[in-house]
This record gives sequence, structure tokens and C-alpha cells, in this order.
Amino acid sequence: MTVKEQLRTKAGTGAGAKPLSAARAAQELMLKRGELDLAVQLGHIRTVTEPGDARRRVAPGEIDRLRGQDGFPDTLRERVRTVGTADGAELIGISATRFTNLARTGHVTPVRFYLNRYRAVVWLYLAEELKAFASRDPELLTGTTPKSSRALIDAGEDWRPRNWRGRRLGLLLRQTEDAWARAAVMACVLDPVQLAEVVDDPYERAYLRKLRPDFAPGRPHSPGAWEATQHLLAADNPDELLWHRMSLILALDEARETGSAPHPDGNTPMPHQPPPKGEAEPPQRSWRNWLSRRAKE
Repeated sequence: MTVKEQLRTKAGTGAGAKPLSAARAAQELMLKRGELDLAVQLGHIRTVTEPGDARRRVAPGEIDRLRGQDGFPDTLRERVRTVGTADGAELIGISATRFTNLARTGHVTPVRFYLNRYRAVVWLYLAEELKAFASRDPELLTGTTPKSSRALIDAGEDWRPRNWRGRRLGLLLRQTEDAWARAAVMACVLDPVQLAEVVDDPYERAYLRKLRPDFAPGRPHSPGAWEATQHLLAADNPDELLWHRMSLILALDEARETGSAPHPDGNTPMPHQPPPKGEAEPPQRSWRNWLSRRAKE
């Protein structure tokens, strides 16, 4: 019996086998739990849900598919391998300073972060993406830094939080088809003031908060560490804020077409209707129309 056949037998993926929990799937795929979570987020591992259980699980057939791939498990592990600044710089043959400048100016995008013992943010990057970047843009690895990048560096710009937020939103949106849940994802990066300006209905805001996903998984819960991560979670650049506000408005329009947000008393209001002719539009509708006009200019 070959190694692959032995692995399939061990997985117990015969007819009628139930989907595996994340912990069991990680064991079967020879991954650490964090590696499995990242593989799911990146779309490398397909998951399913069972009736009455919102937790994502991995179907036995998916385990078989992955274990049957050439190079398993090394190939799968390499797809989710992350590196910090020092290792990332060494991987593509540049100094740590140059690597940091490339990340600060948006040439490479982090996929995760954590706080070290000094409560400093440590960004992590996909090794596979760094190698692709080095192959695609070798001119950025040597010589003089481009003027556009140098201007950003001199101005103290740091696009790592912004790019991470955008990437994280994309990963979360990939995991749901529900229109209200997608709107809740888009609301993650807006602070309470910004959110209230876009969503004037308190019932809708409450529903979005209820559906809000864990935007920064593994975030520490101690007060000091929690405070150290807050500036990473909320959009703060004017262009970024404009984009996310517009995206939330459009997401809300789609969500309202599927049904209204439930009220605390259990009653569901009538589907959202435009205001009678002659009456002012709600703030979020005015925002949507203004943004649409601006996009066409």
C-alpha cells in the first residue's frame, strides 16, 4: 500500500463519513491549527456548514482531494508559510530596511500580524507571494528607490495597516454569501461615528454589530495589548474611508433587498422603501447617490 493510500485509509472518508472539525482536519492534513485557518481563508481548503451549526468544517472528500495532491503535505504547507520582515528580506535577497520600505509603500501586503512581548506589531507575509513579487519586479530589489516610493517614505506613510485591512475584508467576504453578513463585514473597518453617519437606522446598526465577524483573529484581550491593536482595525485614510463608506452603502442596498434587519422585539419591519416624492432622502441614500455621481466624473 502506498503512502497516499495509507493516508486515505486513516482519514476514514468512506460513504456517510461526517465533516471534520477544524482541529481534526488540521491533524489529518498535517497542519498547525493556524495554518489550517489561513488555508481556509485563502481558499486553499473548502469548508462546509451543517444545519444548526455555524462552525466551518472540512468534508472528508476535501481531505482526500488535498492528501492526493502531489507533494502533500509540503506543498500545502508552503502555500500558507508566513515570514516576518527579517526572514522575508532574506528570502528575496534584500536588506530588512529595504523590505520594510517596500511594505510601507504598498509593494508587498501582510496577511497577518501579532504583538511581540514589547507590544510592538509584527507583520507577517506569505512566503509564496514574496517570491512571486521578487520574480515579477526585480528592479525594486536593487538600485535607487523610485521617487514615488521615496516621497511616501519621507512623508512617513505606512500602507501596511491599510493594505492588511483591505486584504482581511476580502478574505472575510469570501466566506459568506449572506447579504447582511457581507454588509457586516464591510462595517468592520468603520468606527462608531462613521458607521452612524452611513447607517442611520439603529436597528440596522445593531444587526450589523451582531453579525460582525472577528476582524483580527487571535487578538490579545489584555487592555494594553488590545489598545495597541486598535489603530490597525479602523480605516483612517480619507480615500480609504470614502471607499469603505461607499462599499457599505452598496452592500446595504443589496441586503435590504433580501429583507429588513430584525427589531429587538422580534417584529420585522416592512421592506425598505424610498421616501415619498418631495421628502428628503435618508443620509445613506444621499451618500450613495453622491458617491455614484463622483465615480462617473
